[in-house]
Amino acid sequence: MGADPVAAVTGDRPIGVAIVDDHPVVVEGVRAWLATEPRLTVLATGDDPDAVLRAAPNADVVLLDLRLHGRMALDKLAELSATGRRVVVYSEHTDPATMLAALDAGAVAFLAKHEGREHCVATVLAAASDRPYVPPALAGAMVGDPRPDRPTLSDKEREALLLWFQSMSKASVARRMQISEHTVKQYVDRARIKYTRAGRPAATKAALLARAIEDGLVRPEEIGIYRSQATHDRPTP
Repeated sequence: MGADPVAAVTGDRPIGVAIVDDHPVVVEGVRAWLATEPRLTVLATGDDPDAVLRAAPNADVVLLDLRLHGRMALDKLAELSATGRRVVVYSEHTDPATMLAALDAGAVAFLAKHEGREHCVATVLAAASDRPYVPPALAGAMVGDPRPDRPTLSDKEREALLLWFQSMSKASVARRMQISEHTVKQYVDRARIKYTRAGRPAATKAALLARAIEDGLVRPEEIGIYRSQATHDRPTP
């Protein structure tokens, strides 16, 4: 069986998770879900992002409720993402505009609160190893939404994007396509430029993935391979 992509990032230690939510019952429920996966450990919880991260400064993933104390926390999300935090937004607000706003603000993934343990665990595992994961709510919101400003990507640009969404690095994409890593970067950058010119910028990998799914350029099942890996892969003895 293949090497665990999570172990490649964290080594032998478990992935540290910080949970930020102002509903204690939600916090305890998520904690219980994450406890079923031995590769995950909850380091700190609370309703104040700054306090939680002071308690767990080395958290690998932050699970953030998008609405805290009656207001949307997009500014805090952007602030955390700008410092390099892997932030998974966990929210009951699942309209496409909100999802894209969260991804544009730097979230690495978006998880609806009604989605269950399996998707919660898989999303956190994927985020920790910098892999995309598209839970059902995000997929449903993005698929089949034709846009007049959909950019036209070349076959090579689409192939590079698809492999990048499936891979951990542009270097692995380059090996798969038998081209240079520089060329892979050019393909990805061209796609970003095309979206920016269309008035739909996608600064992050997660936002670019959402745009591509939204426009039908990539199907969720094409990048959903991590789900089975997260469930079955374990470090090779």
